[in-house]
Amino acid sequence: MTNFPNWIEAKNHSLWLTEDDRDNLKISYRVKEVIYSEQSPIQHVMIVDTVDFGRTLVLDGVVQTTALDGHIYNEMIVHVPINLHPNPKKVLIIGGGDCGAAREAAKYKDIERIDMVEIDELVVKACKDHLQEVSGNLSDVRVQFIFTDGIQFVKEKTAEYDIIIVDSSDPVGPAEQLFEYDFYANIKKALKLDGIMVCQSQSPIFHQDILKQTSEHIHNLFVHANTYMAVVPTYPGGFWSFTIGSKHHPIKSGHLREKVTTKYFNEGIFQGCFQLPQFMKDLLE
Repeated sequence: MTNFPNWIEAKNHSLWLTEDDRDNLKISYRVKEVIYSEQSPIQHVMIVDTVDFGRTLVLDGVVQTTALDGHIYNEMIVHVPINLHPNPKKVLIIGGGDCGAAREAAKYKDIERIDMVEIDELVVKACKDHLQEVSGNLSDVRVQFIFTDGIQFVKEKTAEYDIIIVDSSDPVGPAEQLFEYDFYANIKKALKLDGIMVCQSQSPIFHQDILKQTSEHIHNLFVHANTYMAVVPTYPGGFWSFTIGSKHHPIKSGHLREKVTTKYFNEGIFQGCFQLPQFMKDLLE
């Protein structure tokens, strides 16, 4: 067998991917084929074809998105803020190397520019070539790929964007800074006077400390702040949270500003996603 990283192993004549980032919960996926496996200067990048989830992006042994359900996460982190803003023209996405978030934002004809700041160019290349169920092999002229550190990038921006989407990986290693107060303060500075930001804020089941911390940071910085959720089967526990902050516009879901093609998001989801289970309300109060 080809030498693969230690999170891929052969068992009973089958390949299995076992996520390597948690001590108390190990999730394994039966793999039909390893499509792509390369080490970038930042991390190991792998695309595998799994039995249940189809093609899957794996970074340093951790599943990031899949052909089966990646659209849920990407639609929810993009369409909610875009539908809360009355006239977004310029969007910044920090992270999102699978191109799924940029692909969703590009569905809106009135958006003029989408800057996608991703630190690892190899992730974008791998997903455009081998995970087109998520990336759509994105080639919209409005999307500007900027391969640099998103933390430093946003420090240098002032009142430039209508919407900023923080599509980060889990808060491990360098990504920890994407969950800190100073980073969110720089996000606020980079937004226009009526700007809106959103970030993924982890599992309300397994990462309650991160969710609570993120909610407190955003509430302290923005005039309006709220948390919403979706169900993403790939992610541990299924429930996944997003925290949104607005400098001016109230965070109140209503009618969709423009009809675009989606698989998960619709007007009913938009209106209901801010209705949280009682345990989340208790946690965030």
